[in-house]
Amino acid sequence: MTAEAARVREANSETIAKAATLLQAGGLVAFPTETVYGLGADAGDDRAVAKIFAAKARPRFNPLIAHFPDAEAAATETLFDVRAERLAAACWPGPLTLVLPRRPGCRISSLCSAGLETQAVRVPDQRIAQDLLRAVARPLAAPSANRSGRISPTTAQAVADELDGAVDLILDGGPCRVGLESSVLDLTGERPRLLRPGGLPLERLADVLGELPEAPKAGAPFASPGLLESHYAPDTEMRLDVGEAAPDEGLLAFGPAVPSGAAMTLNLSPNGDLTEAAANLFAYLRRLDAAGLQSIAVMPIPDRGLGRAIRDRLRRAAAPRPEDRRLDRPL
Repeated sequence: MTAEAARVREANSETIAKAATLLQAGGLVAFPTETVYGLGADAGDDRAVAKIFAAKARPRFNPLIAHFPDAEAAATETLFDVRAERLAAACWPGPLTLVLPRRPGCRISSLCSAGLETQAVRVPDQRIAQDLLRAVARPLAAPSANRSGRISPTTAQAVADELDGAVDLILDGGPCRVGLESSVLDLTGERPRLLRPGGLPLERLADVLGELPEAPKAGAPFASPGLLESHYAPDTEMRLDVGEAAPDEGLLAFGPAVPSGAAMTLNLSPNGDLTEAAANLFAYLRRLDAAGLQSIAVMPIPDRGLGRAIRDRLRRAAAPRPEDRRLDRPL
């Protein structure tokens, strides 16, 4: 068994208690949520939060989400308005992150806010994450447990493959149910602004708010993670919205009508189910990336519901990358 594999432990009452002790001592613990696996640290400990940035090789201007067991706990560190209270009541626990003003005396490290006066907060809807948050009894900063810009992990093994010995413990809770990061909504302005589409569809947000959130402003400071233009990226080049694939390509398919001829085909959902497609997205991208193919061709995904978030991740994954992006790879 490798050192990395030795750090993976099935999540149960004993390992969750051990994880809580490690986090309270300033360590790093990867744990499952309903969205993706998070790399957790005590959100109030500057040194522990700094370890997250080092482990992920993450830019310091990219904020981190603080995770709480419930809305009441989140409201002790950030200022809730009527909209936030309404969304929390309707959508938490769940795959929604709210960007809110920090309270005076907020105990969350300013590293999590990237120097801004706002903080992204979330209440995850997953038993292991909830048990861990209650056991550690403090908010956890927890971005996706992968190297910066890489494909987000939806299994414990994907975390081990990505982070080598940079994490103290990986709690294995099986595959993530949603498989896409949370939707991020900025409530610091007069109108709500959707910063990142994610696991909670835009239609649901509009229904709760009674209005359609605005799109993010170009050139605004990053108030949320997941806003880098090149993100969630495999090493293999990608082609989007294709109708056919070459013999040396992998095909990321969707729906029942799949073209033949690709060297390898993985279908996100043969029945065209966007929920199933979201849950499979990152795992299938990892498998295609590991196959040594010339490129990855991606069939069109509908621009509705969870399809918006899937398309957002694919667009960022296919975006031009910095020449030195391979330095983010595990050594």
